[in-house]
Amino acid sequence: MNRKTLLAISLLLLLSAAAYAFLPQLLDGEQGEKPQESPVDEYPLDLAERSGRLTILYDNNPYNESLETAWGFSCLVELGDTTILFDTGGEERVLANNIEALEVDVGEIDCLVFSHEHWDHVGGMNAILETNSDVMIYMLDSFPSSVKESATDAGAEVVEVRNATVVCEGVATTGVLGTEIEEQALIINTRNGLVILTGCSHPGVVEIVERAIELTGSEVYLVMGGYHLGDRGDIELLRIVSEMTELGVEKVAPTHCSGEPARRRFRDSYGEDYIEAGVGFSLDF
Repeated sequence: MNRKTLLAISLLLLLSAAAYAFLPQLLDGEQGEKPQESPVDEYPLDLAERSGRLTILYDNNPYNESLETAWGFSCLVELGDTTILFDTGGEERVLANNIEALEVDVGEIDCLVFSHEHWDHVGGMNAILETNSDVMIYMLDSFPSSVKESATDAGAEVVEVRNATVVCEGVATTGVLGTEIEEQALIINTRNGLVILTGCSHPGVVEIVERAIELTGSEVYLVMGGYHLGDRGDIELLRIVSEMTELGVEKVAPTHCSGEPARRRFRDSYGEDYIEAGVGFSLDF
């Protein structure tokens, strides 16, 4: 066997080995390595029952006349050993003034949870971090880098959320919902059932409730926060009210961007289980 034949055979063997190595990618129609897949949510979540108090610190609906109203939402969750602030409204000054009027100790806040990146939910962040930067901040991983850097530069620790995430004993976020506007809601397990706090419900308030039930397997006691229904017609509002009822939601407290027509429809349908909430409203659970 001459040298040319040996070289030809060697080359053929090398080409065969290379083709074998890349065969899986060629069969899959891919080039290079597959991207790493995100971890799958593990549920139902095992959330212990908690008791505590909710207080709305920021809202455009009045309740306590001594407090200032402004477009946005923020709710304090006090659980004894843990205090969570869900969203921070839109204006630092308004949030700070309402906090002072309600004699809230900002130093007791352990973590912030942001529903989504819109200014009327994150705008008051520095009003908290200027006094207490020793907090964990749970924000969606899709938040702008400027918001993340502002938080970390102030000394806070940022947890980037994609899947459902346990914040503390008995409390979790839904993880990302929605496509055009990503959002998460906060779930608190209580002796009465789930309390769900919503920022704006851009993905749909019904979809948020369904996700909370899917994650926990528990019944829903209360849904409080923005329902984002201000532009919906009466027929659609009636459908949404009906779906919330069918899902077993016991009490409703639509605030912020819910819209007066939606509030009226929920008020009429839920009767005594409708909660007239606004800035300064508190609820023990």
